[in-house]
Amino acid sequence: MHPSLFLAALCLGIASAAPQLNQSLDDLWSQWKATHGKLYGMVEECRRAVWQKNMKMIMQHNREYLQGKHSFLMAMNGFGDMTNEEFRHMMIEESQKESGSLLWFLAVEKYIVTFIICFQGRCASGWAFSATGAIEGQIFRKYGKRVSLSVQNLLDCSQAEGNEGCNGGLMSNAFQYVRNNRGLDTEESYPYVARDGPCKYRPEYSAANVTAFQTIPRREEALLVAMKNMGSISAAIDASLDTFRFYKGGIYYDPKCSSEDLNHGVLVVGYGFQGKESDNQKYWFVKNSWGTDWGMGGYIKMARDRNNNCGIATRASFPIV
Repeated sequence: MHPSLFLAALCLGIASAAPQLNQSLDDLWSQWKATHGKLYGMVEECRRAVWQKNMKMIMQHNREYLQGKHSFLMAMNGFGDMTNEEFRHMMIEESQKESGSLLWFLAVEKYIVTFIICFQGRCASGWAFSATGAIEGQIFRKYGKRVSLSVQNLLDCSQAEGNEGCNGGLMSNAFQYVRNNRGLDTEESYPYVARDGPCKYRPEYSAANVTAFQTIPRREEALLVAMKNMGSISAAIDASLDTFRFYKGGIYYDPKCSSEDLNHGVLVVGYGFQGKESDNQKYWFVKNSWGTDWGMGGYIKMARDRNNNCGIATRASFPIV
């Protein structure tokens, strides 16, 4: 179904079953619309109902956080007027199954990551952001050269390797494309537009190559070893839960998060622990592609050594440049 028709049909369903609007939230609703530039017209009431439901869920979670029931906070963000079904349809993939730069210093180790946090828009392109981030890190690690690589190049040109542009893809397929193509253009020469288009790769603007890539064994211990040796690592995770969508800070752990049903690509850029190093205080430091409004300025601390929560180590890989 075309996205506009999908949204219209879904909104009609929401409106027919909408709860009574809570007037005490009027000011917050107006402030949120202004912050995110939201203009709705005739669908204002149904969007308000979705936002209100999400806001109440966030407030309840944070009350429980203060009671010690959770290890992370949630906050309203630009995804607040979307149902979980809409969010999954617009922002993440159905599955991740096989068929300018800055030196960041973390508490334990230091890694090279791309500093700029991009917003992927309504395009399931997390796999491409993850792949370019991993390649950028390896180029800096090997050559000391800072480059920003084209996500759009991967979206438009790697179908032969099995990727589907804004409908999803795999980081390993992206690495294979760069290897087959013997190049990947810069972001400046091939900018991101958050939609699929014809392949416009030009070899004269290429700034990267991949000679091989390595899949990491499905264990967090192996992921840790790979990070110590190679730096930033591409990983597929389950990002479908509302707790992840509205994450704000702390160590993210949700027992409902799947370690097998993976649907979003991210970049693991470090690790550490809060307070004393115990099983429930260790984390992976992860870069997302949902903009600085989400999480900790675009980053998240994900639980480490808690039974591979969200599948952080299930399908991790890195390129060799």
